[in-house]
Amino acid sequence: MKFEIGDKVVVMHSNEEGVVIDIINKEMVMVDVRGVRFPAYVDQLESIYTNIFAKKNLEQPQKEKLFIEHVQKEKAAIKLEGVWITFLPVIELDIFGDEVVEYFKIYLSNRSKVIYTFNYQLFYFGNSTFDLKNQVNSFEEFYLHDVTMESMNDNPVFSFDFSLFIPDKKKAVHFEASLKLKAKQLFSKIEEIRKKGQASFSYNLFEEFPAKADKDYLDMDKLSSKGYKIYDVNKVRENLQPARSVVDLHIEKLADDWKRLNNFEILTIQLKSFEKYFDLAYQHLMPNLIIIHGVGTGKLRDEIHEILKLKSEVKTFVNQYHPLYGYGATEIYFQY
Repeated sequence: MKFEIGDKVVVMHSNEEGVVIDIINKEMVMVDVRGVRFPAYVDQLESIYTNIFAKKNLEQPQKEKLFIEHVQKEKAAIKLEGVWITFLPVIELDIFGDEVVEYFKIYLSNRSKVIYTFNYQLFYFGNSTFDLKNQVNSFEEFYLHDVTMESMNDNPVFSFDFSLFIPDKKKAVHFEASLKLKAKQLFSKIEEIRKKGQASFSYNLFEEFPAKADKDYLDMDKLSSKGYKIYDVNKVRENLQPARSVVDLHIEKLADDWKRLNNFEILTIQLKSFEKYFDLAYQHLMPNLIIIHGVGTGKLRDEIHEILKLKSEVKTFVNQYHPLYGYGATEIYFQY
C-alpha cells in the first residue's frame, strides 16, 4: 500500500490537501479534506511531502543548507527491473524555519512481473529491532515502516530474505539481500537528490531472482591425474589405517625424544594420539576402545574425560579397576 492512515496527501486533480483516514483496499483509501470525507484511488493522490518538494524547486532555487537532507524520488525516474528499497523523507521546519528531515518512510518497490514473499528485518548495531513477513505483488510499492533520521546513525542494516510466491523448479528456493547504510553515505545521497530536485532515493536489492545453483561436481579423472588418491566411498574402511582396541598413551610409546619435551608438549602429543585412534575405532565400527592413560596426577585422564563428554559418538565410558591396567585406563563404548 502506497499510503497509510494519517499520511498527508494532495488530491491531484484539485490540488487540495487532505489526510488519509482509512484504507479501503489496495487501490482505494478514504480521504478527509477540511472535514469532507470521500474515497479516492491511490493513483489520484500524491504525498504532500513529494508535492511540496517538487513545487518549491519549480518556483525558486533552494539555497545551500548544511545537514539538511532530501531524498531522491526514483520511483518515476528509474525504469529498471527488479526489486528496490526506497526511502521517502518526511521534511519538517525547525525553530529557525529551515527544512530538516525528521524521518523516512521505507518502501519495498517491486518493479517486475513476479510476486515475491519476503522476511524483512531491520538491525541496529547487529540487533534486530523490526521484523515483518509479507508478500509484494508485481509493480507494487509495499510500505514497510518509518525510520527516524536520528536512528540512521546507528549502523542500520535492512535485511531481506526473498522467495517466489509461485515456486519455480529452475529458480533458487530463497535469496537473501541486504543494505548497509552509513550516515556519511546517507548525507551524500540526500545532498545529491536535493540538487536534482527529487523526492526519494532507492537502492537495488536484485534485478532478477537467481536460478537454482548447480550441485557441486568434482571431475574424478582430473583429480586422479593430479596425484590424488580416489576411494570408493563404500570401501572407505578398507583404505583406513588399522584401528586398535587398546591404545597406550604413555609418552615413551608415542615419541622417541620424549625426555626433551616439557609437560605441555607431552600432553599435546598424548591428546592428538587419543583423537586419532578414537576416530579410527569409530570409523571401523568397533564396539569399544580402551585408552591407557596411567594414574599419575590425573591430568591426562581428566582431559580425555572432558573430551568424551562432548562427543556424540560415545554411548558411555568408565574408569574402573581393570586386572591388567588397574585404574590407569578408561573404556569407551560407542553408539552408531
